[in-house]
Amino acid sequence: MGISMRRVRAFTAASACVVLGSCGGGSDAPRVAGVDAQTCSPNNPMRGDAKSATRAGTLGTEKAWLRDYIDRDYLWYREVPSVDASAAPYSNDTANGFYASIENYFDALLTPAITASGKRKDQFSFTYPTAAWDALINGGSTAGWGVEWHYDTVDSTTGTMNGIRIAFVHDASPAADIGLQRGDRLVSIDGLFASATNDPTQYNALLDRLYPAAGRTVDFVVQRGAAQLTRRATSANVTLTTTRYRTLDVGGQKVGYLLFNDHLANAEAGLTAAVDSMNTAGVRDLVLDLRYNGGGYLYIASQLAYMIAGAGAISGRPFEQTIFSDKRKAENEIAAFESRSCNAAASNGRLVCTTNTPLPTLALQRVYVLVSGNTCSASEAIVNGLRGIDIDVRLIGSATCGKPYGFFGQDNCGITYFPIEFQGVNAKGFGDYADGFVPGGGGASGVPGCAADDDLDHALGDTTEGQLAVALAYRASIDAGAPACPPLAMARRTAPLAAGSEPRGLVFKPPALTNANGRMPAR
Repeated sequence: MGISMRRVRAFTAASACVVLGSCGGGSDAPRVAGVDAQTCSPNNPMRGDAKSATRAGTLGTEKAWLRDYIDRDYLWYREVPSVDASAAPYSNDTANGFYASIENYFDALLTPAITASGKRKDQFSFTYPTAAWDALINGGSTAGWGVEWHYDTVDSTTGTMNGIRIAFVHDASPAADIGLQRGDRLVSIDGLFASATNDPTQYNALLDRLYPAAGRTVDFVVQRGAAQLTRRATSANVTLTTTRYRTLDVGGQKVGYLLFNDHLANAEAGLTAAVDSMNTAGVRDLVLDLRYNGGGYLYIASQLAYMIAGAGAISGRPFEQTIFSDKRKAENEIAAFESRSCNAAASNGRLVCTTNTPLPTLALQRVYVLVSGNTCSASEAIVNGLRGIDIDVRLIGSATCGKPYGFFGQDNCGITYFPIEFQGVNAKGFGDYADGFVPGGGGASGVPGCAADDDLDHALGDTTEGQLAVALAYRASIDAGAPACPPLAMARRTAPLAAGSEPRGLVFKPPALTNANGRMPAR
């Protein structure tokens, strides 16, 4: 069956709202005064989660607020097309049609401009139910199986994906409880076969099973090698596993391996524990695995970059400068490398730091980073920020997603809107990577390194897994004084990479986890 990214996006947001819709917002007042703020349609199913007091309105008043917000804050406000807000796709003010209408209108207001490789410049702005967003980005949890699904092929023309496999299983999740593993190929779920089809009913039914609300019981049939296994599971709210780490003994030398999946508020503890452990083990090199990390809080990215580089390397230089539209030049600011802990906690709808102690550091001059088309936003900011202070970053994998942009997000009537608000540049003023960083590629967005594909036939952290094996072989060649990429066979590839090239396979992550959030916790 083909899976549409656009339809999965909408379904994931809607299902999260069903699960978490009873959660209330805080007392955080709207950042933008706007037009008719918090004047809500009675048919908006999320209005009860608004972050400040609401009053009665219509879909029209919510659209008026949204258009005003875009005109004020959108980075590319000059490129907003002419849109008839009263047109049918944006005007179904009923309980069943409201969310699709407001989301369609939001999408219609985004710039239609394209990049040099032909991608839409703004692939990233999105909407999300406010309660679900807060639970995910601040609490680190979401409903489902605890599986990151990988699709073997992507049709860029139709937007469909085929060949469903498991890329990652989160700890203490329904999938982990029944023994599902990385590399398992989905045969069927709840009796529905995961094979290609043009039947819209079957298509939507599969989406419903892959991304369920909590409390759904199904039978999984997966192929593992020659065996076909059947397992029953019940979906639940899952706390996402943000980090895993180990120290490898490579030729008598200690090499750290750190898998970092999401820039969530609860990620700091795992990152700090990893660096402490590696310091104790005496690691001299680090392989940072960002292949599934789509982003999140920029302050977490700056913390990790600091822990890699150390105080001596930053020398007072910034991690990133955020650049807004000409309407908001006064908001341009320098973001420092975060050198102290935060342990952020939610308080009245805002993040507040509860600790303020120095972070541990590895003080490395070089880092090997495993990347893919899923490496996006705040993850790319780590690469760019380190390169801005002359840390030698070597990329292993395929071209990253290409998102040097970020947002703050604004709630209105229980829906949080995330139009792109700023572009980030590093200490050298570079932020031109809208077509992604290309491992070993040329041009401004090329970064020294080697092409490699995600190897689902081996566990993450296994030294024979394709991307990690390439990183270790490449590291050995550098240490020997003759840098060279290993044969493409080791990298599970048949050809080198080019800027804007499609990755071989893709892991879908919801838009909340493929962005850079510029909101800093209060200290």
